[in-house]
Amino acid sequence: MNHVLTSERLGLRPVTAEEHEVLFAHWTDPRVRQFLFDGGVLAASEITEAIDGSVRGFASEGYGIWVVRLRESGEAIGVAGLRPLEELGLEVFYSLNPHVWGRGLATEAARAVVDYGLDVLGLPRVLAEVDEGNTGSIAVVERLGMTPFAVVPGVLGPMIRYRVSR
Repeated sequence: MNHVLTSERLGLRPVTAEEHEVLFAHWTDPRVRQFLFDGGVLAASEITEAIDGSVRGFASEGYGIWVVRLRESGEAIGVAGLRPLEELGLEVFYSLNPHVWGRGLATEAARAVVDYGLDVLGLPRVLAEVDEGNTGSIAVVERLGMTPFAVVPGVLGPMIRYRVSR
């Protein structure tokens, strides 16, 4: 199965161990992690675990973490992926470097991942869980056609759960 995804402006490839520094720099940026990891900072060993888990996930289940790159320059600008959301199914997640915010790239990356989940993996639905205060991500999931179905408590406050299906 081909796990490489492309969109008009982006290329998404499964993360590899060689991209540890890329993920470390991205996930430790205070602006990026504001709504990720409950605001905590990941240790280098946790990033290694995330990469290793993604490699195993792509091999066995067909999903994990993609590094998002601009097609024109090849610059790594963030990550997107699929992961289990409790027993409910798979959720899309994404985070981009602040210098590319506001250009529709998060929606473009997330759409590629959602389409992959629904079309390639044949999922009945794709979920998202967004901090209530994360207005940027709420706008992204709404542009993806996702609709809210629950509000649950989170460490940083209420979390809104969304879903989309074909």
